Amino acid sequence: MTVTDEAIGKIKGMIVSGALRPGDRLPRESELAAELGLSRNSLREAVRALSLIRILDVRQGDGTYVTSLDPTLLLEAMSFVVDFHRDDTVLEFLAVRRILEPAATAMAAGRIQDGELDALEARLNALGPSPSVEELVACDREFHRGIVAATGNSVLCSLLEGLSGPTTRARVWRGLAQKDAVVRTLAEHRAILGALREGDVEAARAWATVHIAGVEEWLRSSL
Repeated sequence: MTVTDEAIGKIKGMIVSGALRPGDRLPRESELAAELGLSRNSLREAVRALSLIRILDVRQGDGTYVTSLDPTLLLEAMSFVVDFHRDDTVLEFLAVRRILEPAATAMAAGRIQDGELDALEARLNALGPSPSVEELVACDREFHRGIVAATGNSVLCSLLEGLSGPTTRARVWRGLAQKDAVVRTLAEHRAILGALREGDVEAARAWATVHIAGVEEWLRSSL
């Protein structure tokens, strides 16, 4: 373990133990370094690292504060890391999405409001019967984002938002290469929407699984 890693661990320990709470200002650098038995340089590096992943907020001329520690804020770091995925890991992202997306859709089935369903349906109707692949994929992201938002679970929203990006290119590729991909995707969206309107948890889960698995299976056979 490096000195910086040790410093990060000690600050993390203060937050986890409640010695530092969301919104708290950290003690002055010299005082905190002495309290934790760290050099000021290692403390400074730790603060810099923790600010990059949104745990600390360094305010010039004011001090360093613990952020809100809201899951959405903290999981932004995951989205940043995910952007550096390699093409050979896309199937792994799809596999994780296949686990989480149906669960989120099932959860939404008992919570989504009529107004939210109407907005999703209006977006699908606006596409028409023969949208471009790019229009369809953009709508697909908004469609699933709207469903997951209805769960009211900010952690789930952030996780799936982060996982969606790396699979976008695969979805576009499928739309261009697979003859009936556009028609099939539209039909699956309608089926998911219908299950949500009926409040049918298991049908919503099943159609979401079929929808995500279709991209995964096509990509697996194409690689």
